Amino acid sequence: MKRLQWPSWMPVDPYILLLLGTVGLAALFPARGGAADVASGASTAAIAFLFFLYGARLSTREALDGLRHWRLHVTVLVCTFVIFPLLGLAARGLVPVFLTHPLYQGLLFLTLVPSTIQSSIAFTSMARGNVPAAICAGSFSSLVGIVVTPLLAATLLGSGGGGFSADSLVEIVLQLLAPFLAGQLLRRWIGAFVTRHKKVLGLVDRGSILLVVYTAFSEGMVQGVWRQVSPVRLGGLLVVEAVLLAVMLAATWYGAKALRFDREDRIAIQFAGSKKSLASGLPMASVLFGAHASLAVLPLMLFHQMQLMVCAVIAKRRAHDPLDTPQDHTNEPAATATA
Repeated sequence: MKRLQWPSWMPVDPYILLLLGTVGLAALFPARGGAADVASGASTAAIAFLFFLYGARLSTREALDGLRHWRLHVTVLVCTFVIFPLLGLAARGLVPVFLTHPLYQGLLFLTLVPSTIQSSIAFTSMARGNVPAAICAGSFSSLVGIVVTPLLAATLLGSGGGGFSADSLVEIVLQLLAPFLAGQLLRRWIGAFVTRHKKVLGLVDRGSILLVVYTAFSEGMVQGVWRQVSPVRLGGLLVVEAVLLAVMLAATWYGAKALRFDREDRIAIQFAGSKKSLASGLPMASVLFGAHASLAVLPLMLFHQMQLMVCAVIAKRRAHDPLDTPQDHTNEPAATATA
């Protein structure tokens, strides 16, 4: 029997299954009372550690080298932090027919988070695109998102964002930005250690995010927020997200073509500019939304799996496109997309 390797025609990220299992655990056994306080404290520490690792991993030299391809990176940033949010604002007209207000807030937050890194690299490599550009574009987006996403949330969501307030900016600085900067400052001494233990620390990453999800959905269960969601509303959300993804995939591909990028660059722009990072979005939502984070991250979790499935199909088809010039792809990154 021929062995199928991810991504295939209908890829299901195993990590999504773990996330869904964590949601189910929170639904059946939500943390209450003292256990909720412990889970909340552990979640706060996990978020800070996550962003410390992000800072320790990001190579400043690689980021500076990538500035030589500034047009591509500006294009990706515009797609991520301008076009996506504009589409999110336009979706306000779908309330209350397709979306409830809390689900719309989650959808709008989804449009504000940075792009992925791992999945952008994996799909760009599979489609024989500009992999170094995808690496730099994802890194730039994550770096910019630490500052821009909270500011956009403060501007576009305001006090109606489910508990978001000006104090959340202070929390962002303390829980996200300060640990990230500490990781960058210490990278000179701990960077080699982080690289050597990449797999183990990757498991720590995932475990931390699972803890954040459990805490957020436990709070949601205790607050009774899930009574606001019906199967019909979830179906409407999926339809809206499918349209959002289709628009961004078309805009990134044809927009990059209109800007006269070559094929390899267009592939990097399409995959880096059309996706959103679950790994960055979940911790940010936990800080920004508090007890309302469960509904805030639901659109992001659904969009994450949808983008993996659709982009896997596109990457397979792009892999058969004729190349403008021969390229060596013997060092393609492994196709793991969890962010």
